[in-house]
Formats: sequence, C-alpha cells, structure tokens
Amino acid sequence: MRNDGDPRRQSLLASSGGLRFFMNQRFRDVTYLVLFLLIASALLYLGSDLLRQSIVLPWVVTFAATTAISILLLSLYRFKVQLEESRNELMRTEAELDFARQVQQALFPKTMPTGGYLEFSGICLPARGISGDYYDVHQLEDGRMIIAIADISGKGISAAILMANLQALVRAVAHSGQAPAEVCRRLNHHLVEVSEASRFATLFYGEWLAAERRLRYVNAGHNPPMLISSESCHRLDSGGMPLGIFAEAAFEMGEAVLTAGDLLVLYSDGVTEAGLKHGRELGEDRLRSLVQAHRLKPLAEIQKIVLAEVRQRTGDEPDDDITLLMVRATQLPA
Repeated sequence: MRNDGDPRRQSLLASSGGLRFFMNQRFRDVTYLVLFLLIASALLYLGSDLLRQSIVLPWVVTFAATTAISILLLSLYRFKVQLEESRNELMRTEAELDFARQVQQALFPKTMPTGGYLEFSGICLPARGISGDYYDVHQLEDGRMIIAIADISGKGISAAILMANLQALVRAVAHSGQAPAEVCRRLNHHLVEVSEASRFATLFYGEWLAAERRLRYVNAGHNPPMLISSESCHRLDSGGMPLGIFAEAAFEMGEAVLTAGDLLVLYSDGVTEAGLKHGRELGEDRLRSLVQAHRLKPLAEIQKIVLAEVRQRTGDEPDDDITLLMVRATQLPA
C-alpha cells in the first residue's frame, strides 16, 4: 500500500527534487566541461608514449580538447547573455525607482503655510531611495490647519504606494470638517479594506485652530510628538492603535494649547532608533535634551543639529527612513 507519510519515501522525493533543481543548463554545461577536461587529461597521461606511434590517440585527444573548448566558449557566451539581460533589468528597475522617487517627493509640501501663527521646518530622508514615511502641513479654506506625520510598516515600493494612498485620503477627509477622532476612524476603515493584514500605519493627525491657539489631535500609534516649552515637555500620546489593524478601532482626541515660543517636534522612529543596530540608540531623552538646549535657534538650524546627531550614530546609510517635522508657535500680532 502506498504510504505518502513514509520518511524514506519523503527523503527520496526531496532528493530527486533537489537533483532536478540543480540540473539546470548552467550545471550541465559545467559538468560536460569538467568531464571532457578529465578525459582529455587522462588520455594525454596514458598515451604520452604512443603519441609518435599512433594517429588515433592524438585525434581523440584533439577532438576532446576542441569539444571542451567549445563547451567553455558556449558557457561563456550564455553567461554574457544572461549578464546583459540582468544589467538591462537592473537599469529598468532603477528607472522605475527613480520615477517613483520623483512622484513621492512631489507629495511632500513644497512650501509651508505662512499663516496661523506657526512656522515650520520639515524633512524626510528615505533609507532606500523611496520612503514609507510621510508628513504634511495643509491649510484648509475654513482657517483650520492640518499637521500630520505617518509611518507605513515595511519598506520599498509597496510601502510607498500605501503612503501615497494615505496622504491623498488624509487631505480628502480633512476637508469634510469632521473632528480628528472621526477622521482617523475613516482612515482606519479605509486602510483595513485596501491593505493586507500585515500592513498598518502609525499616524499623528493634528488640527490647529489658530484663533484659539489650540491643537486638537489623535495619535494613532505613532511616536508621541514632544511639545517643548521653556519650562516643560509634554508628550502628545492620546489616540489609539495604529491604522489598518482592526476595522472597528476607536480613537480618543487630545488637546494642547501652544503659546508663543512653544516648540512641537514630530518625528518617526528612524530618528529615535538611530544607532540601535550598533548599540548607540539616540532615544527620546537625547532628542528632547538636544531640542531643549537649542530651542531658541531657528528651526532649520535645530533640524540640522538633530540630523547631525542621527548621522553620527547611523553613518551614511540609515537603517530606517528619517522624518522630522518641527513647528514653532509665534507671537500674536499686537
């Protein structure tokens, strides 16, 4: 009786599968080449004394050597063709990545809003050409200002596509006039429908009300932004779980008041986890102390100081996307 669960049968099947895998064209070429070279060498060794007496043995040796050389040349030609195909495929992939990089860069704010008693400085540095991070500052017609930062799970093209999808949806839903908690609920429902189970996004979504100097926000599993004043530092962590995990997730809205000089620091984990692989993680405490020590400097200068600290720990090739958005409340007009 046939027994598919027999270990010996499974071992034989695995062995035959392995042989079929390795007996490809390149393996056969190498096998033939080695075989002919061995035969030629053996004939030369055994017939060295008969080379002057026999015309058959030199003919056989010549035929074997010529065949071996032909197979070698054929293998080299096939390898050259495969190398050329790989080079062309690599060039096409690089062109596609470059196009995706240009499209993604166009999604980031080209200019920051100048009203609302806020000033901004933002940057996103992809770890591998294209990024799964995203930040946005968008002025709405009714006077509200949207401040957002997100981090898509995973890397590469798929994360960048989901990031672009989220960026477009955030702007579309923001115009509906709904509260941040409802905005995040709708974003979450959309991501659950369009993304795989292993995909999710952390998001900080803030709504700035300039007349009240009040920030209403939801932190959906993102690194808590730091609200730094002259005397204290608060973490904006009210919200809920990341988007795209559970369709019925609920979100809590938090609020914060910004007075003149207050500094809001939004960042991705590529900043605080810089140097983690080498045991030199930057961490939230170090980031906070850096910003507090230089909080009175221009935002662009503070940004350079933080990025210099990050590069010192990661080198020229960071392990993760680095996104940093800094917001400073300005003085109300007299």
